[in-house]
Amino acid sequence: MPSFQLSTLSLRTLLPQLGKSCASKHSLLRAYSSVPITTENTARPKVTINTIKKLYAANKPITMLTAQDYPTGLLADKGGIDMTLVGDSLAMVALGYDSTTEITVDEMLHHSRAVARGAKASFRVCDLPFGSYEVSPELAVQNALRFVKEGNAEAVKLEGGVELKETIKRITSVGIPVLGHVGLTPQRHNALGGFRVQGKTMDQALSVLEDALAVQEAGCFAVVLEAIPEPVATHITQQLSIPTIGIGSGNGCSGQVLVLNDMIGVFDRFTPRFCKKYLNLDQTITAAISEYCDEVRSRKFPSQEHCYPMKKDEEGKFLEYIKRQE
Repeated sequence: MPSFQLSTLSLRTLLPQLGKSCASKHSLLRAYSSVPITTENTARPKVTINTIKKLYAANKPITMLTAQDYPTGLLADKGGIDMTLVGDSLAMVALGYDSTTEITVDEMLHHSRAVARGAKASFRVCDLPFGSYEVSPELAVQNALRFVKEGNAEAVKLEGGVELKETIKRITSVGIPVLGHVGLTPQRHNALGGFRVQGKTMDQALSVLEDALAVQEAGCFAVVLEAIPEPVATHITQQLSIPTIGIGSGNGCSGQVLVLNDMIGVFDRFTPRFCKKYLNLDQTITAAISEYCDEVRSRKFPSQEHCYPMKKDEEGKFLEYIKRQE
């Protein structure tokens, strides 16, 4: 059997040759229909849970955005996001499900891994999907461990308040940071009668406050406040000693989170009232696809600039050979 071991001497001989073969970046790119993925993302310092705590202590707003794959994770990093959330909202905006309750653990793990390849600098949080933590604290720990080990998540998020205190304690006890989520909890939309604003009455507001205090006591490093009237969210923020991340809860929170697809306009089913559209990519992308179809059908694409050239002498040999075969 031949030996494939390389000596130091042979490596020294081989490396310069490899360098010559890869000398021209442009020639390398022309050899592929797609460019191989690199690990060069951003030069930003790594955001850790301590970074989040320092931002909170300095009263600096914390930025959070969802991501669902390698490109969106990379874009979130390049844009300067502090925390990237692999949210179960991807069930609807990326996979076409009717609600977030349909997505599975394995599907979330797949997307979490993809985001982690792109989001190297931001602090990565992944949603525990519906059914993966409610049954028992032990099941929650098992699944949280999977998201850290298999999904490369740095923290997990779960929805609920007082009833999840023991679950949160168990997850944090094994060294996994937990981001809480109170107010409107989309995974429970059936029990709530839909995606409804929470905390609109005094009793509801006090209940949301109780939930927020409970998850803080259980060990959450921060808590998402979703669809809560601004005065209530501001008061909750003032009562807590951990950051609040608002979504549809006004400007008094410690930070904000949005679903990427909503804020760049690529999800056409609906746009929540609380979401600001910074772009309308749906129209832009649709127009680009239509133009591509038109150019292919009219043979305007591809033009010479999109084709690989052939040396004239080699082209002549080839054409002469074809001619002789006729």
